[in-house]
Amino acid sequence: MKEEEMSGAGEIFSFTVVHDGLEQFKMQIPYVMALIKMKEGPFVTGQIVDCSPEEVKIGTRVTATLRKVRSEGKEGIIQYGYKFTIVP
Repeated sequence: MKEEEMSGAGEIFSFTVVHDGLEQFKMQIPYVMALIKMKEGPFVTGQIVDCSPEEVKIGTRVTATLRKVRSEGKEGIIQYGYKFTIVP
């Protein structure tokens, strides 16, 4: 395998609206998980954020963004990960 940097730009290839997710994501229900075709060619999965599920459509352009995923208490480790937002 070879490491490659991607632009973060892509488009929604497929998606689902999650209505009954894992316990740690219950406060986000409903949320959208999507299969994103990146501009560079690879497909990745990710959550679509900062919009309602009704705004998400196949073919919509998105961009990756870094978000806090969780933290372990006040002084614990903070975990960040990528999610996607719709390009206006």
